[in-house]
Amino acid sequence: MELSDSFRHKGLRHRLVREIERKGITDRNVLEAIGKVPRHLFMDSSFVNMAYKDQAFPIGQGQTISQPYTVAVQTSLLDVHPGDRILEIGTGSGYQAAVLYEMGASVFSIERQKRLYQKTSRLLASMGYKDVRLFLGDGYEGLPAYAPFDKIIVTAAVDEVPSSLLMQIKTGGLLVVPLGEHSQTMTRIKRLSDDDFEKETFGEFAFVPMLKGIAK
Repeated sequence: MELSDSFRHKGLRHRLVREIERKGITDRNVLEAIGKVPRHLFMDSSFVNMAYKDQAFPIGQGQTISQPYTVAVQTSLLDVHPGDRILEIGTGSGYQAAVLYEMGASVFSIERQKRLYQKTSRLLASMGYKDVRLFLGDGYEGLPAYAPFDKIIVTAAVDEVPSSLLMQIKTGGLLVVPLGEHSQTMTRIKRLSDDDFEKETFGEFAFVPMLKGIAK
C-alpha cells in the first residue's frame, strides 16, 4: 500500500477542516487533529478521490468510515485531554482512533469484524499509530480488564447503552453514543457516582447498528 500524503492531500484536508469549522465545530484541538490525519489512507482505492468530502463511505464488511463532521462532533463531546484513557467501541477503518491518538489520548479500540480488525491493525501500524491498542471482541462487553476509562466513544447505534459500558467509565468520566433504532440522537452521559448518571443530547445522526458477538 502506498502511504503517500502529498501537498494536494494536505490542501484538501485543510479545506475539509474549514468546512467542518463552518458547520459549527469550535474545538481547535479537534480541528487540528483532523487536519493531521490522512483520511485517504483509511479508504478503499475506489473512494480515495472523495476522501476529503464531508461524507461517510463504505469500508467493507457492511461498515462505513464516518462523515468527518460526525467524527468531529463525537470527539468534541468527549472533551479529550492528553493522557485520557479512551475506549472506542467499533474500530472500523481506524480513522476515529487516529484522530483521538493525535490529540494525545491513550486509545483502546474494539472491533467485532475479524477481517476489518486485521486490516486496520496492519494499516495503523504502517502509519505509525503503533500505540493504538486494538482488540478483536464484542463491543457490548467493553474491556473490563482495562477499565475504568476516562472516556468511552461508541461509533455504532444502540437502543440503550449497555450497562457493562456504563460501569467501565470512571466517576466524572464521559460516554458519547448515538442512541436510537431508526435515527439516532447523539447523547453524552456523565458518570456522577457509582450509580448516578447525567444525560445530554446533541442532535440527530445516522449510524449503522451495533451488533453483538464476533464476526469471523
